[in-house]
Formats: sequence, structure tokens, C-alpha cells
Amino acid sequence: MKNKLIALAVFFLATTGIQAQQIDRSQQPEAGPAPEINLGKPETFTLKNGLKVLVVENHKLPRVSMTLTMDNPPHAEGAKAGVASLMGGMLGEGTKSIPKEKFNEEVDYLGANMNFFSRGASANTLSKYFPRVLELMAQGALNPDFNQEQFATEKERSLENLKSGEKDVASNARRISSALSYGKNHPYGEFTTKESVEKLTLADVQQYYQNYYVPQNAYLVVIGDVKTDEVKKLVEKNFSSWKKKELPKTTLPEVKNVQQTEVNFVDFPNAVQSEVQVTNTIQLKKGDPDYFPVLMANKILGGGGEARLFLNLREDKGYTYGAYSSTGDDKYVARFVASASVRNAVTDSAVVAFLDELHRIRTEKVSQEELANAKAKYTGDFVMALERPSTIAQYALNIETDQLPANFYQTYLQKINAVTAEDIQRVAKKYYLADNARIVVVGKGSEVAPALEKLSYNGKSIPVKYFDKNANPVDKPDYNKKIDPSVSVDKVFADYISAIGGETAVKEINSLYMIAQAEIQGQKMDLEAKTTTSGKSLTEVGMGGNVMQRQVFNGATGFVAAQGQKIPFTEEQVTAAKAEAHPFPELIAQNATLQGLEEVDGEEAYVVQMNETTTNYYSKETGLKIKQVKTVKQGPQTMSIPIVFNDYREVDGVKFPFELTQTMGAMVLKFEVSDIKVNEGVADADFE
Repeated sequence: MKNKLIALAVFFLATTGIQAQQIDRSQQPEAGPAPEINLGKPETFTLKNGLKVLVVENHKLPRVSMTLTMDNPPHAEGAKAGVASLMGGMLGEGTKSIPKEKFNEEVDYLGANMNFFSRGASANTLSKYFPRVLELMAQGALNPDFNQEQFATEKERSLENLKSGEKDVASNARRISSALSYGKNHPYGEFTTKESVEKLTLADVQQYYQNYYVPQNAYLVVIGDVKTDEVKKLVEKNFSSWKKKELPKTTLPEVKNVQQTEVNFVDFPNAVQSEVQVTNTIQLKKGDPDYFPVLMANKILGGGGEARLFLNLREDKGYTYGAYSSTGDDKYVARFVASASVRNAVTDSAVVAFLDELHRIRTEKVSQEELANAKAKYTGDFVMALERPSTIAQYALNIETDQLPANFYQTYLQKINAVTAEDIQRVAKKYYLADNARIVVVGKGSEVAPALEKLSYNGKSIPVKYFDKNANPVDKPDYNKKIDPSVSVDKVFADYISAIGGETAVKEINSLYMIAQAEIQGQKMDLEAKTTTSGKSLTEVGMGGNVMQRQVFNGATGFVAAQGQKIPFTEEQVTAAKAEAHPFPELIAQNATLQGLEEVDGEEAYVVQMNETTTNYYSKETGLKIKQVKTVKQGPQTMSIPIVFNDYREVDGVKFPFELTQTMGAMVLKFEVSDIKVNEGVADADFE
């Protein structure tokens, strides 16, 4: 029997080997048929007030999801920008008949998730609680308790969010780019300001709700373990009282692209990297014949880590941690955007790389391999997304709001598979306007602007236009602020030492031990740092009582220990550590240079290059060190990490910052110092 099995195995290998030899490897294999997509067909009915309800029965799991959406035409808020967001934030905070606390307690007790926003609401729950959860969602949406106390709380929260976002270069870049593309008077281009929110009143919120929270353009999608007849009774009971009203009339302003490609630059002096967006507006709807070729074109150009932009700007050139593109679709107007966060020194080169890829996809056909891979990846993502009830709800809604054929999503993958390389080149020429694009750059003007002004492509210079943080045109800023000739590095250091307590007090410190905490994704991160005047340093980062990373320097050598690995310092790291392993590196600095005078969060500061990897910023007014930027390398990537110092407090006669905010890409860590020990808690064994 054993010999028979061996013989069968040999026969199988031999025959498969023969078959393999007959395959022509030079030819791309033909794609198989697209998977058949079976979406639940919704049952629909419409209330007298215009609310249209779509029900998809799915009894596989005892769960129900529901989404209420108002498909009103876009409208600008004008002088009251921010009122829609405020109103959305106040919805669901109790009703006129149920106080906020009891409302939230009951939702939690039922194990439901419920959210409200300016254009609707959503909830999901176990099917046995569906009747009550639907009732609560209706009450929260249609019978809100807009009171002065809640208004004041939400308004303060909105102002705090605006304040915290003032220094976020990435979010400002997105806001400014939209404003420049659509225009500040367009609903898609206007943005909320501190001034507009401060002027808002409770009456504004109530009026906005009355004007725009109406049923005639509203859709309620219910998916899950329900019976359509039951849903109809419950919806009629809970939503029939919703009164139909005429929407305020609105006219959308015309949106135009630029006549020729230009750079729109916004100066953010605190930026340690540039936010770059290459963008143009487009007219593209889901029902257009070009929709599916555009999906594939974007997937190949910038739709992920295997796309051209990523491979070029990150993998090949090391300019960024990621470069991507998106091509929007909308009933009114949309945008194409290609974007990345790049190092200041390569901002102009990154712009050229973007333009290279845009021209390439317009002038050359994509390869069959790229096209096949893009289709396979898109198919996989599409099929996986179908497992989420929220996806099915969105698809059902899209068919209604975008007036799509009933089988639009059933035939989705067939249309993806039908896309050709010729289709992609055609739509790339139509929607990726490489010769009529805005290149929006938000970054540090003193380091970035001079190179951008010399930028050219295909023999044509690219003009640079300057804008402020509110997307208003301005003259080119003066980046060369003059420094008083009497100011030197030694004076800046002396003023700093004086500001924190004076030379006598500072020189009495032999060691420093700092303990701080930050929060990341809801978890506490611990930081401990020890330094001595003898040139030793220790930094430990931990979570949940466990040390995640440990960096040690004993004055001559050092190492980084993480995940069970111990990596010795390079020669460059040893040099940097020797320059910085001191409670006050200013006292041992040898080759520091004064670079200029710059603005840091609205405050003028002297810029001092401490060494090749560290730049410090000292307030012109107070003398305190208010910022530090470190340049670190990870493989081919180079990254600038800023640390902002705030909340100076006195410890044993010397002032130390008790708030340290560190930014790494999109992640911001705010460390709150809980303790600083002077001349205690530090031993030689710490640096072994």
C-alpha cells in the first residue's frame, strides 16, 4: 500500500511537471470571471413627510444597524461657519423629555452604539432591543434639548479644538488646500474660525436645526435581523411627526482650476516638514462611465504602499514615510489630490517627483502587471468590506442618492475587470491635470520658499503665490529677520541660564532625574530621563509598567535596548550623545552657531544650531528655551522631530519645563512632568 501511495505521488508530480512545462510564462494569464456579488435587495417605503426608508433583512446574526442621512444640497454657512458642527455636537445630548444622563445611561444599558451628527444619526444594537433603540434615535434626532448649558459646553469644546489645531501643520494644510481649490465662499472650501464660533448663539443653532434638519431629502437605512413589516410600523410611529419644510435656497459658486500649474505657499514657521498637495477639481459621479477606470487609475498612481507615488517618493527617494492620492466623486464637484509630508530640504524635489508621476500616467500606458495587481487588490478590499453592515447600508444609500442602477454593486467587480490600460490613460489625461494643478505647500518658508521659487518643469518656470493661514493672498514674507549685531551664541546661552535661575544655581546641579507621562491611544506612556554633569545619560520609555525602550550612554559608549535586542551606538550617535549628555548642554556646547531669528508659535526666537542633529530655539523676550528639533535617521528615511517646552516651574532654585510636546509625523505626544529630582535618584549603575 505504501509503495502504491509513493507511486501515485510520483505520478502526480510528474504529470503536474509536464503541465507546468506546457504553460507559456511569457503571456499574462487571463483573469478569471469576477466573483458574483449578492447584496440584499432593500424593501422600500416612503412616509408622507418624504422620509424614504430602506430595509435589508439579514437574519444571520441577531443584530441591527440603522443610519439616518439627510441628502440636502451643500450650502455655505458664511458668517456663521461652525454652526452645523455645533448643532451636530448638541444632538443626542438628551431630549426634551429625557435628561442627558438618563438618555446616555439607557443607551449604554442596552449595549447599543449611537451617534448623532449635523446631517443625521446612526445606531446599532441587538435585534431584541431594536424597537427601543430606534425610538431613542428618533427622539434624539427629532426632539433635541437645545439648552444654554449644553450650548456653552459645546461651544467651548469647539473653540478648544480650533486652538489645539492651530499648530497642526497637516490639518491646516488640508483646510487651506480645500479653501484654495473650491474658494472660501463654497461649502466645500469654507472653514470655521475662532471669530465665527465666538459670534454664534443658541438661537443660531436652533434656527439652523429648523432650517436644515428636515425629512424630504432624508433616508433611513435599516439592515439586520428585522422584519420589514415591523420596521414600517416602528418608523411610522417614531418619524411621522417629523415636519416637512422648504429648504433655504442656495446657489453654488463656480469652481475653476488654475490656468497653469502654480505653487500656493503658506508659511508655518513651526513646521519641521512640508505638507505638499498637488490638486485640481474635477466633475465625476459614481454613475459616470469614467468612474471605474478612475478607481483603477488612482489605485495604480497613489492608492497604497504598492502604488507609484509611494514607491517613488518613499522607497526610491526616501523623501517621506508615505505618498498617496485620492480621486473624489460627488454630485456637485470633487477633487483629485496627491499628497505627502516631506522633509524641508527635499520639498522642491518632492514636487518634481509628484509631477513626474502625473505626467507619466498621462503619457504612458500602465503595464498589464500593474493593472492586474490593482484589480486583484481592489477586488479583495471590496469583498472584505461587504462583511460590514455599514458597507451594505452605504451601498443601499448610494444607489438612492446617486441615482445608480439597482445592480450597480452586483456588477461592480465586472466593471472593474473590464478596465483597460487605454481606459486608464484616457481618464488620467482628463482628471489628473498636471498642467493646471495647484501645488499647495504648507511649511517653513525660511527653509523651503527659496528653492520653490527656482522650481521649473519641462523648461517652464512654476510661479509661486503666497497665502496666509486663512487662505488670503499676501506678499512674500520676509524670512531674513535682522539680528542685533551685539547678539551672539554666548549671549543667547547666558540669557537662557539667567532666565532659568542663574549660573550659581545651575552649577550646583550635578544630576537630574525627570519623570513624565503621556497618553497614546488611550494608554499611559511613561518616560524617565537621567543626566549628569559628568556626561552620562539614560532614557527609558515604558507602558503598563514594562520598559519598552532603554537608551544608555556612559560617557564613552552607548546602546539602545528594545524588544530583547541591544544595539550599540554608532560613531555619529556617540558624538551626538557627548554633546547632549548634560542637564544643561548650553554649558558644554563648543561649536554652536547662531542661525537667525524665527517665529515659534507667535513668539520670536533665536535659532541656535547645537550640532549636526539638534537645533534649539530661545525666546527673544524671555530667554527661555521654547523648542528643540532633532534630526534622526531610520534606514533611508530622515525625520525631524520637534519638542516644544512649556510650563516652566522652579525646582531647587532652577526653572524646568513641565510640559514637553513631541511631534512625530501625525502623532503628537504631550508629556506632563510629574517629578524632577535634583542631585538625587541617580547612580553610576544606571548607566551600565
